[in-house]
Amino acid sequence: MRAAILVDSLKQQGVDRIFGYPGGVILGLFDAMYDDDFNCILVRHEQGATHAAEGYAKATGKTGAVIVTSGPGASNTITGIADAMMDSVPLVVFTGQVGHAVLGTEAFQELDIIGVSKPIVKANFQPKNAAELQQTIKRAFEIAQEGRKGPVLIDLPKDVLGGEATFDPDAKAQPEAKGQDFSTETLEAGLKALSQAKKPIAIAGGGITLSEATDEFNEFIHKWQLPTVSTLLGLGNVKDDDPLFLGMGGHHGTYASNMALAETDFIVNIGSRFDDRLVPTPAGYTDGKTILHIDIDTKELNKTFETKFAVNADAKAALKAILASDTQPGDTSEWRKTTAEWRGTKPDRAKGADQPDTFDPEEVIAAAGRATNGDATVVTDVGQHQMWAAHAYQFNRPRQIITSGGFGTMGYGLPAALGAKLARPDKETILFVGDGGFQMTSEELEVAATEDINIKIFLLNNNVLGMIRQWQGAFFGQHYYRSEFHQQPDFEKLMEAYGLKYRKLSKDEDLDAQMKDIFADPATTLIEVPVSDAEQAYPWVTPGHKNNEMIGM
Repeated sequence: MRAAILVDSLKQQGVDRIFGYPGGVILGLFDAMYDDDFNCILVRHEQGATHAAEGYAKATGKTGAVIVTSGPGASNTITGIADAMMDSVPLVVFTGQVGHAVLGTEAFQELDIIGVSKPIVKANFQPKNAAELQQTIKRAFEIAQEGRKGPVLIDLPKDVLGGEATFDPDAKAQPEAKGQDFSTETLEAGLKALSQAKKPIAIAGGGITLSEATDEFNEFIHKWQLPTVSTLLGLGNVKDDDPLFLGMGGHHGTYASNMALAETDFIVNIGSRFDDRLVPTPAGYTDGKTILHIDIDTKELNKTFETKFAVNADAKAALKAILASDTQPGDTSEWRKTTAEWRGTKPDRAKGADQPDTFDPEEVIAAAGRATNGDATVVTDVGQHQMWAAHAYQFNRPRQIITSGGFGTMGYGLPAALGAKLARPDKETILFVGDGGFQMTSEELEVAATEDINIKIFLLNNNVLGMIRQWQGAFFGQHYYRSEFHQQPDFEKLMEAYGLKYRKLSKDEDLDAQMKDIFADPATTLIEVPVSDAEQAYPWVTPGHKNNEMIGM
């Protein structure tokens, strides 16, 4: 089979599974996978394929792989590709394409996916003949992992898949990532300034996870005794119970982290973009603050703020250089007393109306954390529940939280959870999802059933689009227009239709006992959790306000 060269090339790059959906022009490749018994996970929508591959990639650090057909198959991947680009997720997406003879004629299911995808990929390719396939695939997998990681697209004209080519079994696979060389002059100057700071903090960004630099980062913050704030994607790099850890910062950050972000005089930001979720009001933020910013993507340096010490480097390489430096830490003891007080204060979070049949969502999430000893792979969709999970689950390791950060994609959660569980079958996998996002990709339940994938789906059901309703209540005169679900599916019957389990949390039973039963069952289960529509995601730094101007406390 001529398309077998592509399957052999995938194996050569270490791909052990691909997420896909067949179609006319790509059937030659599916036939080759059939002959080779290659592990292709059949999703139920092409967007689901990209999110499942993202979950797989985020849970392992490997490159996720996707295969879809031309036209609508290719266009359905766009949301997931954009999501991967924002969160620096390594993906290689293969799309089918009409043959070269009719390319550009608006043939059936033709789409210029090269042009469409250009702004949201690191690179894209369209091989001219089968002889280019092996080298193109090798290069795509290299690019996905080089520098700031991200998605790459390969568009496969039908005649290319049918062409003749010879596979080279001795060709080298993608090289292992090497440590980055960079000038340490700016870094050393930044460390000398850091040693003089009175109120320094570190920011743990997702780049620490991506560069496998968790150990080095912890050694650094403990050597320098730096109170540490995490971004959403940086959670797990510092253990939840570490005395230096202040929690997630920013838009819905903890009290301690936002107070530290506001009051610090020196920030060491490693692997975070300084986006609007971390610092909702950048105007005037840097007054009285010195910043040492380390990022692998030079475009992120000085993008939001003018940074005194901007270091273009991989997080692991930079941290190794920091640890090798002779510069000695300053005394941060008084500052650490202040941040410890903030951490210990834990102001009560304002709660919604106390209703007899609803749960405090953060209590439920914390109970799930206790039941899994803080060691589950935690996947979220996007919305209030995402913020509740960031606060209430006890994250203790990198690659533990799988979530859509930069793009904020509703519908991400379920397929990403399936990919994450396939990647790490040894870890319990929990999905926290809202009733809105769940309905966007619920067709992927069939994948859980077909592939016998055990995930626990906590459906935090408030019968509304919670975050939208929160904004409508705060800024739009409580005009809850089209954010309330007056009709919902019967979720028990939906799970029954897929042959999967359902249960509903009961207020009449002990919560921890219910959790013990849920996680003792090896079958995929949807656990419906009634939540009041008055529950809010607090604390909240609203637009136009500084990090320490939180509401909902």
